[in-house]
Amino acid sequence: MSPATSPPPAPQPPVSVVGIGADGWAGLTGPARSVLLDAGVLIGGERQLRLLPPECAGRRVTWPSPLRPAVRGLLAAHAGCRIAVLASGDPMFYGIGRALTEELGAGALHVVPHPSSVSYACARLGWPLEDTGTVTLVGRPTARLAAALYEGRRLLVLSADATTPAAVAALLRDRGFGPSRMRVLEQLGGTDEDCLDGTADTWAHPPGDPLNVIAVDCLSAPDAVRLGAVPGLPDAAYEHDGQLTKRHVRAATLGVLAPAPGELLWDVGGGSGSIAVEWLRTHPSCRAVTVERDPERAGRIARNADRLGVPSLRVVTGRAPEALAGLPVPDAVFIGGGLTAPGLLDACWEALPAGGRLVANTVTLESEALLADRYRRLGGDLVRLAVAHAVPVGGFTGWRQAMPVTQWSVRKPFPTHPGDNS
Repeated sequence: MSPATSPPPAPQPPVSVVGIGADGWAGLTGPARSVLLDAGVLIGGERQLRLLPPECAGRRVTWPSPLRPAVRGLLAAHAGCRIAVLASGDPMFYGIGRALTEELGAGALHVVPHPSSVSYACARLGWPLEDTGTVTLVGRPTARLAAALYEGRRLLVLSADATTPAAVAALLRDRGFGPSRMRVLEQLGGTDEDCLDGTADTWAHPPGDPLNVIAVDCLSAPDAVRLGAVPGLPDAAYEHDGQLTKRHVRAATLGVLAPAPGELLWDVGGGSGSIAVEWLRTHPSCRAVTVERDPERAGRIARNADRLGVPSLRVVTGRAPEALAGLPVPDAVFIGGGLTAPGLLDACWEALPAGGRLVANTVTLESEALLADRYRRLGGDLVRLAVAHAVPVGGFTGWRQAMPVTQWSVRKPFPTHPGDNS
């Protein structure tokens, strides 16, 4: 038979992804067992593979560490085989299912889910799943939990290992949530299921089982600074040297920047990092880069981001516009300082894609003149924000006016002709 008439190669069988719980083989459904019994290659963590009986005769392969870079190569090495990947609980809930989908595409997978640890935890606690927040600390810094802390909120924290509960208790104490009740639920769904109870202030349990979920009933201390869910955190929430976009102006600025899930912000002239921090706090998938020329302030920005629960903030120490080179394309740009630096406004405008937003604040006449010129040329909105605070005046009360802030905001237009993105 000539090459032109050769039959097409056999299609690659889908990769099966099977969720398994602490109860192991006994807790699997019939379809899940059938997949694992028929698999020629079984890939998973050591703990997961040990849960399978000898009847699962496929070759057993343990995931290497780090896992993500090895996914594509490991699957390619077993191309043509019936591959079954083991996952903890629901593979598509903070599990390996996401990485496999991103690498292979959803059409190349056959996912057989199992109840997640969060489902088990809510069942044990009597918490409605839809009203319960979830934060994973698996492969992520403990500091990110701080962004989820609100008075009266119920949280489930996915632990990295047996040391996570103590780290969570320490963070709760440090962030003013020491009175919060903590319950550590171990081996959920398994025969060795257990629960440790206490408060963050008094937590003294030694490290237990590494397979655990932490339930937190958030309760703040009476003297804790209250942090809301919308932009405009109290100025006292930040460490700063005076270079801080003040609370009311910050709230107005974030309103115009209009962050949406997954979007990237450039915060140019970061100061204390407050704009980037509150952009990130609006949604866990938001991203931000702040550029600050002063190394001391750059360090302060990183500390503020860590304390307020957004340690993912990328801090670039350098002078703009030079420091902007090589940064990923932003969805929005905020310029809070350095407006008079030659080429800065042009560089930020050129970096934006069509539909991107630019917002610039200033208190100086020189920078205000630049913004007025750009407003005349490019349109947008030019506003003046003025805030006054009541202060004692002798035995009476009067108003003390803060320096007014001039703000220019504009959205980059979509091209009117193909190839025109100016």
